[in-house]
Amino acid sequence: MVNVIVILEIDPQKIDEFLAVMLENAAASRLEPGCLRFEVSRDATQSNLFALSESYVDQAALDFHNATPHVAIWREKGPSLVLKRWAAKGPVC
Repeated sequence: MVNVIVILEIDPQKIDEFLAVMLENAAASRLEPGCLRFEVSRDATQSNLFALSESYVDQAALDFHNATPHVAIWREKGPSLVLKRWAAKGPVC
């Protein structure tokens, strides 16, 4: 299993646009073969801070995910929405 954790600080003026793109991405991702989880969480105290928690059965499933049209849309639109990004990827310990 491969887990991906991403923390995103979103431009406060672009939160609605971020949510539209990311929630569509998350819903489509959950339908992919090999995707076990794709959750979008929002910080309770800093409203423009979000966490993505993803799990895939293996690296091939993650590679498939990264080649999908919904990820391409995120890659196109994401840079204009994100102020800061932190990410970690690895196998389950």
